[in-house]
Amino acid sequence: MKMSRLAIALAFASSTLVAGVAGAETLRWSSAGDSLTMDPHAQNEGPTHVLSHQVYDTLVFRDQDMKLQPRLATEWKITEDDPTVWEFKLREGVKYHNGNPFTADDVVFSIMRAKHENADMKGLLTTVVEVSKVDDYTVRMKTDGPNPLLPNNLTNLFMMDQEWSEANNVTVPQNFKAGEETHAVRNANGTGPFRLVSRDPDVRTELVRNDEYWGRDQFPMEVTRIIHTPIRSAATRAAALLSGEIDFLLDPPVQDLERLNNAAGLVVRSAPENRTIFLGMQMGLPELRTSDVKGKNPFADKRVREALNIAINRDAINRVVMRGQSVPAGIVMAPFVDGYSAEIDIVPEVDVDRAKALLAEAGYPNGFTVNLACPNDRYINDEAICQAVTGMFGQIGVRARLDARSRSIHFAELQRGELDFYMLGWGVPTMDSHYVFHYLFETRTDKGGSWNHTGYSNPEADALIDAMTREIDPVKRAEMVAQVWNLVQDDIVYLPIHHQMLNWAMKDNIDFPVQSENYPYFKLLKYKK
Repeated sequence: MKMSRLAIALAFASSTLVAGVAGAETLRWSSAGDSLTMDPHAQNEGPTHVLSHQVYDTLVFRDQDMKLQPRLATEWKITEDDPTVWEFKLREGVKYHNGNPFTADDVVFSIMRAKHENADMKGLLTTVVEVSKVDDYTVRMKTDGPNPLLPNNLTNLFMMDQEWSEANNVTVPQNFKAGEETHAVRNANGTGPFRLVSRDPDVRTELVRNDEYWGRDQFPMEVTRIIHTPIRSAATRAAALLSGEIDFLLDPPVQDLERLNNAAGLVVRSAPENRTIFLGMQMGLPELRTSDVKGKNPFADKRVREALNIAINRDAINRVVMRGQSVPAGIVMAPFVDGYSAEIDIVPEVDVDRAKALLAEAGYPNGFTVNLACPNDRYINDEAICQAVTGMFGQIGVRARLDARSRSIHFAELQRGELDFYMLGWGVPTMDSHYVFHYLFETRTDKGGSWNHTGYSNPEADALIDAMTREIDPVKRAEMVAQVWNLVQDDIVYLPIHHQMLNWAMKDNIDFPVQSENYPYFKLLKYKK
């Protein structure tokens, strides 16, 4: 019988350890899914950023305590003569993996590349109207008005080598939703702590330590080699850690946490995650593509959205599906984020009778049918959550046909606007409500709303979202944020499910605290002596 590609990858990783090639500094790790692409500007997505952060650097980043820290920029400030201009001083002496020097030219190139229409990162840079080089190690970014939070938007904005990009014809980001393949999709040249050695998407990625890294003496840098083997099956992931085939598991199955934590030589470390899981509904189309309702769109009626919202038993999902590893949510923003308030994070009470009455009022006394698209390898127990909610919707007459698929298919179809009803999870790297508004609620245009696949459009909210980027008075800005939350919560744009808890499982000789964005910076990992 032929071995699967995954089995071969695991067997190879295990055999190298037995053969003595891999020492204590080799980290073999796994997660449910792989990076979608090596192109650092093509996808604004967690597992993709996890890999990019090992190979590429950003100007600034958030450390294990979620505090903003210098990276390729050593300092930054708003210029005294113009409140719309940010000046960044760059780290000198940094080299790309191919030996090319990192300079201001690369920053200007990278920012402009990330603003390209193909780039999923462009939503972070909509206020940036000009990027200019002052000298080799000074860059200025001009915004369309005062933007005191611009550095917060740069924590996942990776710096590429202009010369390498030009030589390999990748000056333009990959068009991910069109399935484009470019040199940057499977190859990389960053300034980061690890160099890419080999890349077999969804099977195996190997990195080696960059001993010329600018931070070689500033960070532990104890890992010399990284082998990542994504494993979709929850049971197989847990078994791989228990058997010693891997050393670190990014997303251990919640049903196996106790067993893993009690196993000899293993430990589970936990923390709240900066991520909320929810469902989105396409309310903008005149007719849904997967529904048996013709001539109108049930999701366009707020009563239908409210009925679905009060049909979800979030406490049951927490108990049965998540084994207590979630916090039921009434808002699509984690408690970490500026603008969060427990007063608006109100979990609706389950009321099946009221939900049925609302559907009847909206003209659907017998409910309706629609497809619910969910990834099965992205979020913790994502498919199981969707299975649970389809049963809950069935109690009120809404027949949601579950379409569970790999995240690569799910997100490609979502970004092409092909889904009527879908699951999504959202973290907030800027730690500010504007990030949520700009991506998820703002009317979808070439300037914003790039992850708003609901068709929702509220001119009043749009005006406030735009104005808050230029408001420097913190009190006035907080009032704007609160107004937008009140508007979108009242409109029931999404169906929040829960704030996700975060667990990392690892061998107990590894000293590696959880980072709430779920970004393991392996340059920070240490081994216990």
